Formats: sequence, structure tokens, C-alpha cells
Amino acid sequence: MSARLLCVLAVAIPSTACAQTRDTFEPARHRMVDEFIAAEGVKDERVLEAMRTTPRHEFVLPGELRNAYHDAALPIGNAQTISPPFVVAYMTESIEPQPTDKVLEIGTGSGYQAAVLSPLVKDVYTIEIVDALARGTEKRLKRLRYDNVHVKSGDGYQGWPEHAPFDKIIVTCSPEKVPTPLIEQLAEGGKLLIPLGERYQQVFYLFEKRDGRLSASKLVPTLFVPMTGVSEERRSVKPDPLRPQIVNGGFEEDSNDDGRPDGWHYVRQATLMDGDAAGGRRSLSIENSDAGRLAQGLQGFAVDGRKIAALNVSAALRTTDLKPGPNRNERAGLVVLFFDQNRRTIGSALVPPPLDAHEWTSRTRLIPIPAATREGILAVTLGGGTGKLEVDEVSLIGVPR
Repeated sequence: MSARLLCVLAVAIPSTACAQTRDTFEPARHRMVDEFIAAEGVKDERVLEAMRTTPRHEFVLPGELRNAYHDAALPIGNAQTISPPFVVAYMTESIEPQPTDKVLEIGTGSGYQAAVLSPLVKDVYTIEIVDALARGTEKRLKRLRYDNVHVKSGDGYQGWPEHAPFDKIIVTCSPEKVPTPLIEQLAEGGKLLIPLGERYQQVFYLFEKRDGRLSASKLVPTLFVPMTGVSEERRSVKPDPLRPQIVNGGFEEDSNDDGRPDGWHYVRQATLMDGDAAGGRRSLSIENSDAGRLAQGLQGFAVDGRKIAALNVSAALRTTDLKPGPNRNERAGLVVLFFDQNRRTIGSALVPPPLDAHEWTSRTRLIPIPAATREGILAVTLGGGTGKLEVDEVSLIGVPR
């Protein structure tokens, strides 16, 4: 189980790389680290080296090899995904892995996060609730000789008490609250990193255990697949796929007071601006001068394409000196992506921005939805291009069939 985060943009990998040997991926791996991880603030040299040497192409489906070193979530089957490399690096750095650490991972997925942790710690114990995925990943990790990674099929809510206590616990799926067994299995002085919240509104929390109690640090918004099993059964707030919506579309809320809007994850080169907004007090300004670099904010939502025929998407936009990115698939504006029940991308649509509109301009588009859609992501993005895009009053309303 891994992040349902998705970068709208990515640096292209030559198609010939897919048919070649493992070593030919090294330049792409280094470029991935330089452009999408180090450039975005990950500083731990041990973590950066682990990202440079872990063969992500071994952990994706054959059909996704071209995208192996894009900074994007990719489907791995069984309705699960492999997390974007930046997210893996961010999570790894956040727990400050030490060579003597015993680490528990909840949500093995393809095994990529465990593989990145492997050279940084003594042992990794990882649990996956999807039995077929756990068995396949265990074989993969053995084949790749990650001998200090131990895989178990089971409900991660219960942890792995036989090997507790753990110096660090990293959770790559999202419950509504911290499972009590994980608190009990965290060693004194240990750290636990977990995405908490509603299905499409989650925040990373870093907990430290002192005198038997947890102290919490609230980090950045994120989006992961839910922790299934007991955790999902106990969830009190569930999304309504018949009423898709965007929260904090006016960008007024910033509970961390860090210039990043609540509810929007994977924010890059975007900051909240006070005053002169289209509505309310704040708007979001996205600005980029380096063609191909990510500049965006994302938000997920539930939607059932069997019942919802279209989305009415609208926003107030201002632009300055917009220029397109280097790749054809890079588009500025509001981009909506649709995913099926297996979290495979099945469609996308664009609400284009006005060009050099120095006054707030309303943009609205009625977007048809594929019937197989079960969830979506809305991105406000420069699409790899340069210039400035200002956004406010983002709205998304479902139209019934």
C-alpha cells in the first residue's frame, strides 16, 4: 500500500531504456534525485545515496518501465500504487534512520520503500494486507538480495508484536487515527511517521515517544491509499463519491501558517498570497522560471462515474508571461485526472488559463467523466512551463447521469 500521490508532470525517459539492462537506468535515477528530490529540499546524504542506488524499475509493472524514474505514483496492481520517489525520500529522511535501527513498515506495496530503508538501518519488518502482493514482493526482495527486509502478510493495524519494540515505524497507508498497537510497539525515544485524516484530506504527522507518551509534529498535507482492515472498519468519516468536491478552494485556510494551503498536497513552487484575491483574503500563486520543473498543487476527491456524468470545474485565474514546457503532455491550468477502481489513469481534461490576463478571469468547463471512474485528482499547475499562474475560488461540482 503506497501513496496515491501523483505528479502531473515528469521528465521523459527515452523509450529505448526500457529494453536495456539495469545499468542503463543509472543516469535517469541520478536525474530523478537531482531534479525531484534534492532540489525540493531533501538534504540527508545517506537518504539521497539510497535513492540513487535503489533500482525503482525493479518495483514497477512492466508496462510502467518508461515511467520508473518519473516523480509520480504508479499502479502496481491490486488497487495499490508505488509512491512518488520524492515522497519516499521525504518519509525516509523524516524518521532519521540510523544504522542500528529496527524499523517497522506498514504497507509493503511493491517493496520500494523497504528497499530504500534497507541500506540505512539494521532490519526492516514490513507488513502487507494484500496477501498476493505480499508474497510477490517477498520474492522480489529476496531476488534483489535485500536480506535484512522481512515481509509478513497481515493487517498492519496490529503491527508485528513478536519483533517489537521498533526504533522507527513508517506507515505508507492512511488511517483516521494512530492504531493503538503501533503506539505500544514503538520503542521509548522512537519515531513514528504516519499520514492521518479523512480519505482525501490527510496530513503527515511525526510522533516521538517520551516517557511512554507520544508528542506530535504536524508536517505537510499528503494523499495515500487508506489503511484497510480494522482501521477502515472503524473510520468515522468516509468520502461521498456522489458529491465530489474540493476543500479550501478559496485558499483561505493555512493551519500550519507555512504559506501552504490546507487540503492541497504535493505543493511545489506555490505560495499563499494575502490581499488582491478574487474572493476572500487569499489566493495561490504558482511561479516557475525553470522549464520542466514541477510547479503545482494537487487535491484528490471521490467520484463514482456510474452515477456522475460530468464535473463542472471552475476557478478564477490570472497569468503572467506563461510559456509552455518542453514536453507535449505538459499543460498549464486546472488538470483533472480520472482513475478506475485499480487506481489506473483512465482519462484527463484541462481547463486552460487565459494568456497574460492581469485581471482575475473566470474559467469554467463541463468535463465528461468515464463511467469506470472511482476517484480523481485536480491539479492547479504550470505543467512544466514557466511564468506565473494565480488561482482562486476553485470549485468542482458533480452532474448526475
